Amino acid sequence: MIGSRKSKLAMTQTHHVRDLLLEQDPELEIQIEKIVTSGDKILDSPLSQIGDRGLFVKEIEEALLDERIDVAVHSAKDVPTELPPGLDLVAFPAREDPGDVFVGSLNDPSDLGRGGRIGTSSLRRRSQILAAFPDLEVVDIRGNVETRIRKISEQGLEGTILAAAGLRRLGRSEDVAFVFPPSVMLGAVGQGALALEGRKGDERMADLMKALDHRPTRVAVLAERALMRELEGGCQVPIGAQGTLSVDSLHLIAYVGSVDGALHIRRERTDSADRPEELGVDLAQEMLAAGADKILAGVRAGEGPA
Repeated sequence: MIGSRKSKLAMTQTHHVRDLLLEQDPELEIQIEKIVTSGDKILDSPLSQIGDRGLFVKEIEEALLDERIDVAVHSAKDVPTELPPGLDLVAFPAREDPGDVFVGSLNDPSDLGRGGRIGTSSLRRRSQILAAFPDLEVVDIRGNVETRIRKISEQGLEGTILAAAGLRRLGRSEDVAFVFPPSVMLGAVGQGALALEGRKGDERMADLMKALDHRPTRVAVLAERALMRELEGGCQVPIGAQGTLSVDSLHLIAYVGSVDGALHIRRERTDSADRPEELGVDLAQEMLAAGADKILAGVRAGEGPA
């Protein structure tokens, strides 16, 4: 039994995992349980105002611990860096594009320099876009991909910022106006990757999941999550990161900024792919020494635009 959120994107991702498992063993009997999470129920407030620790995974993890499901399919970016006792991330299937894209009426990142109104509820996106284009007005919009695209015209926006992976998985890549380069916009920790969570000690499920694990994705996401853990960040803190494996070297680039983008730090580092979590910790410590701790303390204290 696979457990997942019930959104269209979550179901698309879960069906992808189901198909991967059936490729390994066509005789498997696989059922899917759709689970409504706390984050799915609260739609009228920015995520940054309602907390983020397990907002989109808590109820799914409870089903896993209660043995109502055997494995959980999460978007890796939604999974807190600290897992409940008894659970583990057992596999990371091959990652989609980890970056962000613009959907709307503009044709190039430079067009954002003219100002205008952009919609996003992500503090990470708000911080980075304002760091690059301080004349923009950023307004909060929430909802699934379809809802956020619809709100562009409803609220008179130039556009919105979305994950490339989500649009591709939904078959909506044609909606992309342009792709943000990493020098302007880094994705969230784990963005574009799926994280499969299981119970520790469940050897049968661990063996099934092993065939789905993609080493380049695993080492990149582990480095990003270690950086997030060391910074003591969360899904709704302005932190972006992207790990890239090249042969046996892992390159990690990261961003920390204030909500208004006025203060920000961007650093990068390369190390052996055999030490992904050490790389994440080392880069985080470098950023903390450069002032990231003060920036994040300000974010947590509520400094920034009202």
